Amino acid sequence: MDASHKAVTEPTPRGLRRLHLALMPDYNVKAAAYWYTVVALGAAALVQTLSSVLTLSAAQIGQTALGIVITTFAGMFPVRIPRSKNSVASGEIFIFLMLLMLGPAAATLAAASEAGVATWRTSRRWSSRIASPAMAAIALTACGAAFQAVAEHVRAVPTLSEGLLVGAVMLMAAVYYVVNALLVAAVPHLKRNEPMLPWPLLRNQGWIGLAYVVSASIAGLLYLTSVQFGVSVLVAAAPVIALFLLTLHYYFGRQEADEEIRRARLEAAEREAGQAARHVRELEESERRFHSAFTHASIGMALVAFDGRVLQVNQALRTLLGADEAAIVGRPFNEYVCAEDVEALGQQLASVDERTIDSFAVELRCRHREGHEVWVALHCSFFSEPGSAVPCLILQAQDISARRHAEHRLQHIAFHDSLTSLPNRSRFHEFLSQAIARARLSERCQFAVMFLDFDRFKLINDSMGHSAGDEFLVQVTRRIRDNVRPSDVVARLGGDEFAILCHDIATEDAVVQLAERLQQALRVPLQIAGNEISTSASIGITFSAFGYSTPEEVLRDADIAMYQAKAGGKARHALFDSGLRLQVSDRVKLERDLRRAVAEGQLSAAYQPLFDLASGRIEAFEVLARWPHPGRGLVSPGAFIPLAEETGMILAITDAMLERACSQLAHWQRLSPAFADLRMQINISGNDLANNALVDRVRRALERAGLEGRHLTLELTENILMERLESGVEQLERLRALGVGISIDDFGTGYSSLSCLSRLPIDSLKIDRSFVQNLRVKSKEAEIVRAVVSLAGSLGKAVIAEGIETDAQLQMLRTIGCEVGQGYHLSHPLAPERAEALLAGLEVRGARTPSAARQPQLALLH
Repeated sequence: MDASHKAVTEPTPRGLRRLHLALMPDYNVKAAAYWYTVVALGAAALVQTLSSVLTLSAAQIGQTALGIVITTFAGMFPVRIPRSKNSVASGEIFIFLMLLMLGPAAATLAAASEAGVATWRTSRRWSSRIASPAMAAIALTACGAAFQAVAEHVRAVPTLSEGLLVGAVMLMAAVYYVVNALLVAAVPHLKRNEPMLPWPLLRNQGWIGLAYVVSASIAGLLYLTSVQFGVSVLVAAAPVIALFLLTLHYYFGRQEADEEIRRARLEAAEREAGQAARHVRELEESERRFHSAFTHASIGMALVAFDGRVLQVNQALRTLLGADEAAIVGRPFNEYVCAEDVEALGQQLASVDERTIDSFAVELRCRHREGHEVWVALHCSFFSEPGSAVPCLILQAQDISARRHAEHRLQHIAFHDSLTSLPNRSRFHEFLSQAIARARLSERCQFAVMFLDFDRFKLINDSMGHSAGDEFLVQVTRRIRDNVRPSDVVARLGGDEFAILCHDIATEDAVVQLAERLQQALRVPLQIAGNEISTSASIGITFSAFGYSTPEEVLRDADIAMYQAKAGGKARHALFDSGLRLQVSDRVKLERDLRRAVAEGQLSAAYQPLFDLASGRIEAFEVLARWPHPGRGLVSPGAFIPLAEETGMILAITDAMLERACSQLAHWQRLSPAFADLRMQINISGNDLANNALVDRVRRALERAGLEGRHLTLELTENILMERLESGVEQLERLRALGVGISIDDFGTGYSSLSCLSRLPIDSLKIDRSFVQNLRVKSKEAEIVRAVVSLAGSLGKAVIAEGIETDAQLQMLRTIGCEVGQGYHLSHPLAPERAEALLAGLEVRGARTPSAARQPQLALLH
């Protein structure tokens, strides 16, 4: 839309903007500018005229006030022109009379008042109610001033007749009409951004200008009469004028009423004649139309006697049934209806025959001559053929086979999984509801539900792609269905979660045997995308003996049992018992409390030093999350960290520990230049590594604390790294570009290969505590640690030993050549103030580089 068509949107004070929107929401810039200009000029004209009136004598002011009242009153009762939407007011006579007698100022006030009343009566828009009096004031001020100049000249020359004033006021009235009409018409033309052509406007409404001229002539005659006979003649003329206007109003009203009566009679006569003619034509054409419509109808139609015989059939129905007219006419219609629906149709026809109902509609199946079924929507009602007194039935049959097949397909889609074609969760709920109801009615109808979840499906999906994941689900679906009973219901609940409803179980052992059979079948490797994939499933089992009422309760307990199987090591099954429900309830409460603790910042941090085993120097601190629960005491990280990973809260916990650890490290580094090389190590989860914003989160924490990337090392377990290998390497490379160190935690417990270690962007290996705890001379653990140290040295990686709890382990690690270690023998995790006290004490004693004699002191920092 062009800018000129848009509403005014220039910045204005809030109050003016609201006023503008209320007065003229549809005005564009040009129209609004014109409106404000006219209103301003009109207001100025009214102020000027009012000041002029106040200079008149008291008698003249009184006459002016009376003239305004009369003009305003006349404007309230316009005379409507018959056969027209227009009307005129008699106020113009008094306006022009005031112009002659009292001057332009009095006439201008009367004109503005009359225009305001007329606009208030005809328009609800405040913009019009304000602008119309202003336009009238402008027009009459200008025209009145011109007239005043002419009148003074006429009166100043004795030889000129005062009759010239009548002609002058008539000419002024015409000019006044033209000016006022153009001022009013300019607004809609500006709003539509159209050029304004005055001649069509004046031509179409010229009779109004003529009315103004006539009013001016009457005013002139009254003026001349008052000059000759005195002002009292006006008092006598006023009732005469009012009576004349009332008579004219009454006459025009009677004309409109008579015209309305005449028009109504004419229309009634025309309607009666037309109805009679139409009735004759309808009677003549009724039969022809019916037979034409019947024959050429696109839906099947038949006339049927009350005994069911077909009397007449059209082409559409013959095509629908695949039979010719001779094979249908004269035979019962139900011969073409499928046997399953014949009885229902017969009952409906009997009801119509008995006049219980007048019509019916039913959907049923008809038999095509070629043998297949055709679904039809059948409508039946009474019918009396034109010209026949014998009623019959008319059947209308529409082929709805496509709709029925589509509905069946949609129903299948709504209740079945699109990938495996198994029943979905909604459909499984229906089967389960039925099984619950049957179990309540009979003890012999007991059931069991197995909840299956595949242990490594996410890894397959992430590493091989969703197409491989879909193929995996299709193949395991086939294996499950091949190993259950025909009566069992297998459903896919979503993702890699499946459920099996086992009906009519004899014993619980039979269900357990089925679970074992399924697990054995699922252990056989699958061939997917050219790769051999091994899988396993965790299965939770519950039984109807628990007295379930809803499907949700059954699936809840089966799900609980499945998680118990996963917690027991995966690739196994677990039976539900009521104690598991208490465990889940406790877990839900723990999750709720953890969510609140994370939101309210209730988690704290402990710092465990990492020592250079050769010199005893503190190289770094590992930050460890701690949760002091108000009711449970200190909750183990082994309890709340896995919970945080499952619920997605681990990202918030990681961010909180990052911010706290970086801030704490920066504080310690500021204590002394000797601590400038201290580093901080923090564990991250698989969810963190999969988060695309990890690098930005780490960078933000470093920048806020004022640390360099080399002061921070991120630890992640070997299993997490291998599971996220493809997607995580890029993240690790970007972190290394920041200078951040990467360490593999719990090394030796996962399944990384030497080829992976050589190309991964890691800086150090952290030997799992299980090897350190069993570290003895000539033990297998000692050889493993020795091999790891040698391997790390050849790859240029540092080695950290965790879980050092005895002096013998410490000495053995030194002998092997392990560089850095941590453990309770060296120091427990410390609160920030104790860690700071440790640093301060070592600084005072010079123990940042202690001798061998001082190292046992470090081993007692518990």
